[in-house]
Amino acid sequence: MSDPIHIQNWQRLDALITTSGQPSEGELAEIAALGVCHVINLGLHSHERALPDEAASVGAAGMTYTHIPVAFDAPTQADFARFCAVLAGIGAAPVHVHCIMNWRVSAFFYRYRRDVLGWEDAAARAPMEALWQPGGVWAAFIGDTASIAVPHRLARA
Repeated sequence: MSDPIHIQNWQRLDALITTSGQPSEGELAEIAALGVCHVINLGLHSHERALPDEAASVGAAGMTYTHIPVAFDAPTQADFARFCAVLAGIGAAPVHVHCIMNWRVSAFFYRYRRDVLGWEDAAARAPMEALWQPGGVWAAFIGDTASIAVPHRLARA
């Protein structure tokens, strides 16, 4: 099966990791059909685009679910530490990580690849910048001090 690139802001980071914006019920089934075993959601359940009971929907599709609610206006080091711990616990199993727009997720993976895996900055940053260029609290979160005073902005219209 080919990647469901129609899912909002879909990205395949490698053979085991895919990311996106909020998938629908049907799109969760497509993600499961790829062999994904785990879904991590960094979005808030209270968002209007969130599924009514995503944990049940993911479970019905045969995957496990972890929710790490990251406030868009206040990402924390504790959020990132939990994200790293969950990824470590999953190990080498296929995982799909999403939030509402794939902005939180792309920033988290940028930091993960740079700080945990030791990737060179430009390579770690490229997937994030394909979606957006963080400013404000997100620039602070990722350690980009040159953009802290700039509100987040889309990389593409």
